[in-house]
Amino acid sequence: MTAVFDLILRGGTLVTPGGQGLSDVGIRDGKIAVIGDLSTADAGEVYDATGLHVLPGVIDSQVHFREPGPVHKEDLETGARSAAMGGVCTVFEMPNTQPSTTTPDLLLDKLARAKDRMDVDHAFFAGATHENPPLLAEMEQMPGCCGVKVFMGASTGSLLVHDDEGVEAVLRAIKRRAAFHSEDEFRLKERAHLAEEGNWHSHAVVRDVETAVSSTKRLINIARKVGKRIHVLHISTAEEMDILLHAKDVASVEVLPNHLTLAAHDAYDRLGAYAQQNPPIREQRHQDGIWRALNAGLVDVLASDHAPHTAEEKDQPYPKSPSGTPGVQTMVPVMLTHVANGRLTLERFVDLTSAGPQRVFGMATKGRIAEGYDADFTVVDLKRKETITAEWSKSKCGWTPYDGFEATGWPLATIVRGRFVMRDGEITQRGGGIPVQFNETLEPRAVPAV
Repeated sequence: MTAVFDLILRGGTLVTPGGQGLSDVGIRDGKIAVIGDLSTADAGEVYDATGLHVLPGVIDSQVHFREPGPVHKEDLETGARSAAMGGVCTVFEMPNTQPSTTTPDLLLDKLARAKDRMDVDHAFFAGATHENPPLLAEMEQMPGCCGVKVFMGASTGSLLVHDDEGVEAVLRAIKRRAAFHSEDEFRLKERAHLAEEGNWHSHAVVRDVETAVSSTKRLINIARKVGKRIHVLHISTAEEMDILLHAKDVASVEVLPNHLTLAAHDAYDRLGAYAQQNPPIREQRHQDGIWRALNAGLVDVLASDHAPHTAEEKDQPYPKSPSGTPGVQTMVPVMLTHVANGRLTLERFVDLTSAGPQRVFGMATKGRIAEGYDADFTVVDLKRKETITAEWSKSKCGWTPYDGFEATGWPLATIVRGRFVMRDGEITQRGGGIPVQFNETLEPRAVPAV
């Protein structure tokens, strides 16, 4: 009897837990049904992936889509569309919106806003404050919540838990792994006077290495004291990597393409405010240290920290210019260029953008190409050369720090649960994204008859 599928990806090089190899994939009801030779099978649609690589759907576990709040620079719909255009199948959105996502009702509001508007699958972080630890225990168990986010240093928005007592109270209240923006607010206040008007180089002086190191040391000590898991976001210093090497009992580690690709002083000379982010772009020795840690296996997750602002906002003189850069759409081509240049393997890229987020956050049905998993795929041409441009961007902000970047490796299709969302540079289906399921918050469901 001829097997019939909704979709067959035929003849591509799959990157699976077993390695790379030519194979077909049969998809049925949004799931990976069969991996193997499907030359005699039928399907509603067949996609010829000959000469292409089929990766597990890329997961970007740190994006800021600004809704509710300053939606003139981004919203859930445009941010998700930018993700889909860049080959990203799933996003985790941050809580520092206006208002911040600090109550169950505000989390439900975000989920409602996302319904039928976001092209890719999604989840939302709950934001921690000094006042809401009792609510966080409820919020982290809600469907569609990927965990709790804590700002130990002030960044965009008003969320801040800067003291050890506050961080400890948050960790004691929750059970899941919490994500941290680790910069020392006490030191940031002490050094604020070092910001030189119009001089973006001084951004890394205000937010210096010790600002990050002292915060991360404190955070690890608190996590061990209370026996809780932490996820330390956007590591920017070589020194922190040396510390985190000895903290794998409690800490998982995230890095960003920007810290792996841009370095001071060149980035500030070329880009000015368009390279300004928190924590900052630092000197080459820090980039080298992050690469060493990544290739040694210390780093768990790669995310974009997509954080758009308008060009008009960025064009204000420092320090009035806001911190943050867009990145969800450029993450795949920028990092595939590093693959092409031999700085990391394709398998390591896959581990950082799918298997890693699955492990760290406990995603129930995503993160690998394997039978029974969601049919999420990022289809790429590793040899294709394209130039990243601002015009290519789907983000409302309309610019990218990688304008003019010569990429080797390009996303050709974004497939979410068996549906083409992006194909050959065009968005093909809109608004079909749904909330992600997590192992720690699975909802009871009817048991089917066997």
